[in-house]
Amino acid sequence: MDGSTNSLDDVSAESSTEFPDRLSLMEVRLQAQEDEITLLKSSLADALRKLRLHDQQIPLLKQQLIAVNPAAARVLNQSCYVDGFSKPCRLSTSSLDGFHHSSNRVRRNSEKSRDSQDKTKQRLSKKAASSTNLLTRSPSLESRAKDLISGTGSQGSRRGTQSQSIKMFIRGRPITMYIPSNILNYEELKMDLPSQKLDLDWVYGYRGRDCRANLYLLPSGEAVYFIACVVVLYHINKQTQRHYRKHTDCVRCVAIHPDKVRVASGQTAGVDKDGKPLQPFVHIWDSKTLVTLQQIGLGTFERGVGALAFSSSDAGTFLCVIDDSNEHMLSIWDWNKNIKHTEVKSTNEAVLAVDFSPTDTNNIISCGKSHVYFWTMSAGTLTKKQGIFGKYKKPKFVLCFVFSLTGDVLTGDSEGNILTWGKSAADIKTLGKGAKETFQIMKQTRAHEGSVFTMCVLQGGAILSGGGKDRKIIRWSADLAPERECEIPEKFGAVRTIADVDGEELLVGTTRNAILRGTFSDGFVAIVQGHVDEMWGLATHPNQNIFLTCGNDRQVCVWNAEDHKLDWCTTLEESGLCADFSPNGAVVSVGLSTGRWVVLDLQTKEVVSDLIDGNEQLSVMRYSPDGSFLAVGSHDNFIYIYNVTEGGRRYTRFGKCTGHSSFITHLDWSKDGKYIMSNSGDYEILYWDVASGCKLLRNRFESKDREWASYTCVLGFHVMGVWLEGSDGTDINALCRSHSESMVAVADDFCKVHLFQYPCPKPKAPSYKYEGHGSHVTNVRFTHNDSHLLSMGGKDTCILQWRVKGTGIGDHPKEHLASSSSLCSSSSSPENGT
Repeated sequence: MDGSTNSLDDVSAESSTEFPDRLSLMEVRLQAQEDEITLLKSSLADALRKLRLHDQQIPLLKQQLIAVNPAAARVLNQSCYVDGFSKPCRLSTSSLDGFHHSSNRVRRNSEKSRDSQDKTKQRLSKKAASSTNLLTRSPSLESRAKDLISGTGSQGSRRGTQSQSIKMFIRGRPITMYIPSNILNYEELKMDLPSQKLDLDWVYGYRGRDCRANLYLLPSGEAVYFIACVVVLYHINKQTQRHYRKHTDCVRCVAIHPDKVRVASGQTAGVDKDGKPLQPFVHIWDSKTLVTLQQIGLGTFERGVGALAFSSSDAGTFLCVIDDSNEHMLSIWDWNKNIKHTEVKSTNEAVLAVDFSPTDTNNIISCGKSHVYFWTMSAGTLTKKQGIFGKYKKPKFVLCFVFSLTGDVLTGDSEGNILTWGKSAADIKTLGKGAKETFQIMKQTRAHEGSVFTMCVLQGGAILSGGGKDRKIIRWSADLAPERECEIPEKFGAVRTIADVDGEELLVGTTRNAILRGTFSDGFVAIVQGHVDEMWGLATHPNQNIFLTCGNDRQVCVWNAEDHKLDWCTTLEESGLCADFSPNGAVVSVGLSTGRWVVLDLQTKEVVSDLIDGNEQLSVMRYSPDGSFLAVGSHDNFIYIYNVTEGGRRYTRFGKCTGHSSFITHLDWSKDGKYIMSNSGDYEILYWDVASGCKLLRNRFESKDREWASYTCVLGFHVMGVWLEGSDGTDINALCRSHSESMVAVADDFCKVHLFQYPCPKPKAPSYKYEGHGSHVTNVRFTHNDSHLLSMGGKDTCILQWRVKGTGIGDHPKEHLASSSSLCSSSSSPENGT
């Protein structure tokens, strides 16, 4: 057995142990430390920038004061500097009152920056800031300086010309938002729910990379599988989807009742917004009506539900559940009555499968890392016997098993063997008269190169096996003589599971998150495909229902939102993290993890341009409205601007926007294509005059009335209300304003998609909240005509397509009103249908 196959098994098996929990905790701590370092650096840079701005203002103020009052200049010259901070002397001249307040204001801002650094060092967690979104009203420094320079003497006229601003605090850091001129009374603004809602239209993807026994075919013609928090029922002939959506975190396993109608699905525990673990459970539901019939195990299972099985010899009365705790507790439930009959510790090793004997409910088998157990239930207690491998090599993993029609048990293992376990008479001489018959290995059959990932018994008794390393599907006779075989294409990975359609046609789930349909003679084609690693890049076509996704698996995928299919896919040399379509729709630019970016032709799928900016990852690509410029935002703190010619196929460097003190996160172009608004990792909002040479606009007040062609910046006056109280600046990963400019969709760090009214400039704005993702939502985008919204999960590798609908159509069962003043735990909300 080679190392590559073992590594596949290890990844699959260890997913049910405590290792991912410890790894996740370490990742959270590392991210928190990186956030602290970033904030410390940015606070220092911010303080220095304010000092430089202050130094630049002093000569200007001196000149104006000299022109107005020469005596004031003599007083001004007495100002002293200590440690680089201005310490103005007392000024008694009434004409200098305005300057006195402005100078003190700059000094206070500088001291606040130093205080911010000290406070930042004391924060140990990402969620520590409690002052987020505390808003205060303040007159702008720029307006006060203008009044002073113009020599306005009337206090009343000064108040009349002052511009109002709002301060939003994130982690103690003030972010000033200037109120546009068309808003005459900010206090009287009312934040309403958006006039549209979302309805889940399609789910792209399948979780085959680390889950087993996760694909079944119902008599209705629907394939049952899951990804993220959704169990999908996909009609393979009609090509339609229905969705069971009552789970609050990622679904890990499903089981089909003997009546082929009822379904059991178990989920992982997950965590709430404060990082505390939530309780996992199992739902039993009707596949025809999608009605939940029973919820069992809430408060009983730990970490998650790893394996499920209905009994079959008694019409499915019992359900066996194995959780993901250290002891992998095995419990038997009368699920209809919600009564737990018995519970016992299983093993400290990973458990991969469990099932009842088809002829006796009292006999259960489980298997996993280095074991196969034969359980007997008697008088409400469970006893186990371990399978003895004897002269046969003990495999690292027993990955799957089936019951043959002759009553034997067949196991598939990581050595590539199928072992036949048969009942043998008890050794009465050694064990005494009370000894019972046991299962022993009767035969070893070499089946695959690499692991045997799955087995399936056909109606006539024939057996199918699916391989890992060799990617083969082999049909065996009842006595394990090979009859036929085929190999699935390498790009789909190994065979994860097999579902029999009609004896000839098969459904095959693969380890690279694809579902294939086909036969031995005709081969297999993909009917479901998805990414296999974390995704961040999402772009929608300017005039077609087409969208593009890219991520850490190096795949760039172009999807058809109308046909719900993958149009084409290409693999790059590096991870793709961001993308944008050219306004003419002919090309798309993709930013990669190394500072490199490529431009792909949508028709030929070829790379028409390949450039590099810096050596750090790129975070945003954005074309100007007319397509003449491309802005490239990088983690090296710069925005690179390119001239675009030849229909998006030729790029020449125009300039570079320099001024951010942290990495670029989001940016948008103005409608006239002359200006850019950008956000950075330290919560800055900066504006740039691109047409005049990529100049930083130091007076942000002048940009308050500018109109933006798109709105994806997460920080700005128009979207200030989307921030939830207690957020730390990283809790919103992306947002997108609709093309109609009537709503804004938000992707948050807590697996939710929000829909707000646009503009949304006041705190605690109401929103509709939608569930379905099982990981942080990394991006959202509206299609060109606002008919649909696309949302993308990070580690759940799931793309959800939401239909935008009017309020008159009726509420969706998974949506409920969410106030930005709180983050309700999805596991306890009755409106979530739990």
